[in-house]
Amino acid sequence: MDPSPQNPNMEKDIEDLERKCELILQSTGEGVYGLDCRGYTTFVNQAAVDMVGFTYEELIGKSQHNIIHHTRADGSNYESHSCPIYAAFSDGQVHHVDDEVFWRKDGTSFPVEYVSTPIKGEDGKLMGAVVCFKDISRRKEAEQALKAALAEVEHLKEKLEEENAYLQKEIKRSHNFEEIISKSKKFRQVLTQVEQVAPTDASVLINGESGTGKELIARAIHNHSKRKNKALVKVNCAALPANLIESELFGHERGAFTGALTKKIGRFELADGGAIFLDEIGEFPMDLQPKLLRVLQEGEFERLGSTQTQKVDVRVISATNRNLPQCIEAGTFRLDLYYRLNVFPIEVLPLRERKEDIPLLAQHFLRKFAFKFGRQTSVISQKVMNSLVNYHWPGNIRELENIIERGVIISPGEKLVLGDALLSSPGSPEEKAMTTLAEHERLYILKALERTRWRVSGEKGAAKLLGLKRTTLEARMAKHGISRA
Repeated sequence: MDPSPQNPNMEKDIEDLERKCELILQSTGEGVYGLDCRGYTTFVNQAAVDMVGFTYEELIGKSQHNIIHHTRADGSNYESHSCPIYAAFSDGQVHHVDDEVFWRKDGTSFPVEYVSTPIKGEDGKLMGAVVCFKDISRRKEAEQALKAALAEVEHLKEKLEEENAYLQKEIKRSHNFEEIISKSKKFRQVLTQVEQVAPTDASVLINGESGTGKELIARAIHNHSKRKNKALVKVNCAALPANLIESELFGHERGAFTGALTKKIGRFELADGGAIFLDEIGEFPMDLQPKLLRVLQEGEFERLGSTQTQKVDVRVISATNRNLPQCIEAGTFRLDLYYRLNVFPIEVLPLRERKEDIPLLAQHFLRKFAFKFGRQTSVISQKVMNSLVNYHWPGNIRELENIIERGVIISPGEKLVLGDALLSSPGSPEEKAMTTLAEHERLYILKALERTRWRVSGEKGAAKLLGLKRTTLEARMAKHGISRA
């Protein structure tokens, strides 16, 4: 019996199925192309043509690796034998890649995600591969945006942590946020200047002797400014070693120098949106002055160990007890930096020029330290007050505060006892007329040095006894030609 004839419609059904499959492949939004075992293109859909920019005729029957050129994400090329697409019809494995780029006909590129799947015949022999790919530019852009956002969040977190730590230290200061105490007419002129400049963003340079309360003036300026809700960050330029001041002000990256185990945010970043108080600016290292000038002029800098420019919006208030014009002549301070800092100068009076404030300040410090030490001391006799008023205060308010503090400690009852806190006392009016201010200061320093056996610094040194900084005392010793024989 003859075998049954084949279904005459089978061939047509197969053709219909092929057309439907091709329509499906052509309508999909992903690029699809087929390869034979030589790597020649056997099929390509419209999405693939649109994405790579080659025509259908330019792709069919050609080496895919040579036409639709693709590389690693860093731009390095694949050889055909190591290409993940070709690998599918050499090892028979499905290869999924999402970190490479395809190159268009016009020379531009786009990131892709693709799957290269091997095609096998009925006998299991590898016949080629089919590659499905899509443009993931938007996804990569979103990933980069997310990374940038996370980095910014981390930066803000670090900044807030640093700012919180700094503010906690400020809160613990023993004499923080005190009101300025004065009834002196001369000093009221200083406060008028504070009121004038505070609402602006102008740089302020506060000049005055050590211990006159320059920091209180800086705080008053900040507290009356539009930046008052942000931090006023303080930096004592004389207290920081020269090799650390750059890191302290501008921060550093991890590994920027030996001992830089973590990234550090500098004081300028910490003060962003607020103000920074550069105390003793006359001690600022000459080699770092150009970097400080750049922050003042451009509002930008780089952390140590970084090439990324940081932008900040910071108001600068500085203070000094040195004669900066003389420093400029000596070549230790830049003239252009001085002009930037000295937009609005304020001269803080020494205590000897505002003697009417001494009783007010003395009573204030008496209450402060009596409460601090739990003492009943509350009275300053007229004799003691006269001694305080007539005394020449080379250490200014800081010296007065120290003397009252020591007096409270040694006083047995309600009345304040100074003991020998005042190393010298004024003589008769005639004697005072014959003794110049400079001579008085020189004698005062000599007495302190003799009492401390010529020890300048340390807890038992003359600087501590006088209520002065070591550098200030040494400068005044040099000024008066005082040296140990």
